[in-house]
Amino acid sequence: MKKKNELPACPVATSVSLIGGKWKLMIIRNLRNRPWRFNELQRDLEGISQKVLTDSLRQMIDDGLVYRNDYHENPPKVYYGLTDLGKEMMPIIDALADFGNYYKTIVD
Repeated sequence: MKKKNELPACPVATSVSLIGGKWKLMIIRNLRNRPWRFNELQRDLEGISQKVLTDSLRQMIDDGLVYRNDYHENPPKVYYGLTDLGKEMMPIIDALADFGNYYKTIVD
């Protein structure tokens, strides 16, 4: 996790630095209900590259939003899920979904 002095002064900018980008919100959306395996996430997030998914997951792990559970089996069995801190993002995800649904009702 970053230290306080490494974060932007603005709390909105801090939040955006954690979940900004094209894919992080979609990854969090998927992880909200259950842990997922890497390939499941990649298949579900149409258009995401392996590198971008790997980098996004690593950043969110470093930020304390996502955990990685490696079962040390052969073939490899690794799951990604939301930490308690990551679950604190659910009201944001819900608000975005509510706005998206509302927006769909007012456009032609």
